Amino acid sequence: MKVKMILPALTEAKSPFWRPIKYSLFPPLGLATLASYLSPDDEVELVDDHVETFNTNDEPDLVVIQVYITNAYRAYRLADHYRAKGCHVALGGLHVTSLPHEAAPHADTIFLGPGEQTFPQFLADFRRDEPLSVYTSTSGRTIHGIPPVRRDLIKRNRYLVPNSIVVTRGCPQHCDFCYKDAFFEGGKGFYVQQVDEALAEIERLPGRHLYFLDDHILGNRRFAEGLFDGMRGMGRLWQGAATVDSVLRGDLIEKAAEAGLRSLFVGFETFSPANLRASNKKQNLARDYEAVARRLSDLGIMINGSFVFGMDDDDTDVFDRTVDWAVRNGITTSTFHIQTPYPGTRLYKAMEEQGRITTRNWDLYDTRHVVYRPAKLTPGALKAGYDRAYSDFYSWRNMAAGALSHGSQKHRAKHFAYAAGWKKFEPLWDIVIKARRLDIMTPMLEAVLTKVTGTGRPKPSSAAAAASVEAG
Repeated sequence: MKVKMILPALTEAKSPFWRPIKYSLFPPLGLATLASYLSPDDEVELVDDHVETFNTNDEPDLVVIQVYITNAYRAYRLADHYRAKGCHVALGGLHVTSLPHEAAPHADTIFLGPGEQTFPQFLADFRRDEPLSVYTSTSGRTIHGIPPVRRDLIKRNRYLVPNSIVVTRGCPQHCDFCYKDAFFEGGKGFYVQQVDEALAEIERLPGRHLYFLDDHILGNRRFAEGLFDGMRGMGRLWQGAATVDSVLRGDLIEKAAEAGLRSLFVGFETFSPANLRASNKKQNLARDYEAVARRLSDLGIMINGSFVFGMDDDDTDVFDRTVDWAVRNGITTSTFHIQTPYPGTRLYKAMEEQGRITTRNWDLYDTRHVVYRPAKLTPGALKAGYDRAYSDFYSWRNMAAGALSHGSQKHRAKHFAYAAGWKKFEPLWDIVIKARRLDIMTPMLEAVLTKVTGTGRPKPSSAAAAASVEAG
């Protein structure tokens, strides 16, 4: 059987105004995971539209396409193209689960929810020529015993972080704006791999660096402790994501650092308690954001802070306050978002009921455009403030100021090199990407992620401390 698995490019990735490096970070791990269920006799091709051009004149027996909201229109065009040729087309992913009635006309089969449970059954049905039109993931979800990811299908030299890995599914939190709650509806919303299986997958990865793409690597303490204990001594340098409360709770973050954690994505999102309550982000309420930054910095862990603009309690000063706080507290990189009400979320439902959704053009649902009516800001002010926040945070002056917030020279140098390398050397990234040699950048990334010692932070002045209290 000939199988083609496609990750269509997000709309913005095909625009000349967006950064190619952003779309050359991680391989399509979800599709590579599903490919592991195929027979050794099957001929399979894995295509990532972000990093390669591919032939659409072929006629595989089965085409599997992963659909996100901002690649939905391209996904549907590809699906229609292959169906017209007589290929069996299967669509799955977050957007399909959120809007199955929109996706179904473009597919022979759609998958709702995570596919590890349903894809093997589909393959069995397909081989008998009896495939169903809909496969729905149910309550008995597990990733215990899943076959090893088909990493042989991944073109490693086209990605900055080919060693990406996922050892959990979902998230134990349920924020109103989160796209994934609908994806895991009807069953377990957060579950983990067996520790020994996760460690075996890590052992398969060459080199030192890896990136956990899990939404919350600290979400299950028992699993995380076992994982970090097993990783200690491996010499790995890794990055991941976790919540504010998990960084402050117990000693799990120290265990992660001992196991090689060097950079963490943290969802600060907003400083407003009213915003946190309204979005059901209870895990951030009454938390000391500055203590999170200080604890991670003292462990030598760089921080990628996530912030959302345009929540109902945000007014015109939210942009400057957020940037000032992030710089003052040594946030290495920041990811700013315009609040986006994704279909399938409680936020979307509420805004739809209030008549606040202004467009259903999914290409604009990329957290860079305003697709609803804000409460205290005009759409123009929200977009302008978002753009200004990025420009201000990544100015040379603020990158230097953020670096100087750390206590050791090495941490200062790492902070500055990481932030500047990510944002200020676009021509270099473009050259390496066009040469299809992102692999040569891995040693540089590993050098920046090496362990920092003696990280005590300078004591803030009384003025800075007062400003921090006000911002937090």
